[in-house]
Amino acid sequence: MAAPRKYPDELRERAIRLALEARRDPTTRTGALKRIGGQLGINPETLRNWVVQAEIDAGDRPGTSTDDAVRLAELEKEVRELRRANELFSVAA
Repeated sequence: MAAPRKYPDELRERAIRLALEARRDPTTRTGALKRIGGQLGINPETLRNWVVQAEIDAGDRPGTSTDDAVRLAELEKEVRELRRANELFSVAA
């Protein structure tokens, strides 16, 4: 089970939007994540991770999207369950 989220989704979305806008403008790019994180009470490294994942999800950066990661986790769980069931069948036979 995942840990509860420390930040509300609305704050997360707003912070990502502000960071992406600030990073597009060369005059505000330097220190944007630290500045925005400080204003919103978010650790800059946490904000950086959110922005990177948002860029991956948008297709602007290579990596595993959130949807793909969820689907992969579901498939891995299914494989574990099937292997366990096969193991039980082979022991019983």
